[in-house]
Amino acid sequence: MEQVVLLDNQYEEIGVKDKLQAHVDGNLHRAISVFIFNSKGEMLIQKRNKNKYHCGSLWTNTCCSHPRQGESFFHAANRRVFEEMGVKAELRFVFDFYYKKSFDNGLTENEYDHVFIGNYDGRVNADFNEAEDWKWVDTDWLINDLFENPENYTYWFKKVCRKVVESV
Repeated sequence: MEQVVLLDNQYEEIGVKDKLQAHVDGNLHRAISVFIFNSKGEMLIQKRNKNKYHCGSLWTNTCCSHPRQGESFFHAANRRVFEEMGVKAELRFVFDFYYKKSFDNGLTENEYDHVFIGNYDGRVNADFNEAEDWKWVDTDWLINDLFENPENYTYWFKKVCRKVVESV
C-alpha cells in the first residue's frame, strides 16, 4: 500500500495515509515535481498513463510523485525520476509551492510540492504504467501550447511551468 506523508497547515509532518484515501479526503501532503532539460534546452515531458487515478492521458512534467515517510524531498525526486523515466540526473532544488485542486472524479490534490530541475541527454526508459508517452519539447513552443491547449496538461504543470523555465 502506497502512502503519502500528511502535513499540518505549517507544513509539519503529522502522519501518513494511504495515497488514494488521502486524495479522496483532500488531505494536505508532501509532493515532488521534477523537470528535466537536455543540452538543447528542451524539456522532457510525459503523458500520464490513461489508468492513473487522476489526470490520466494528460501531459505533465518529467516526474511527479510523493516522498515516503522519512525520505527527503531530494531523495524522492531522484528515486522517482529514475523509476518513472529511467533518468539519472544531477538535480537541484529550485522552489516549493502549495496548491489545491479538486477533480471531476471526486479526488483532490492538496500538496506542498518541492520542485527540482536537472539536465540529461541520455536514453529515456519510461515505465509505461506511469507514462504512456514522452517527448522532448522546445520550451517556447510549450509555453505557447499551454496557453492555446490548456486542456491537454495537468493543473500543477500549468501552474508552475513558466516559473520553472525562467529558473533554468
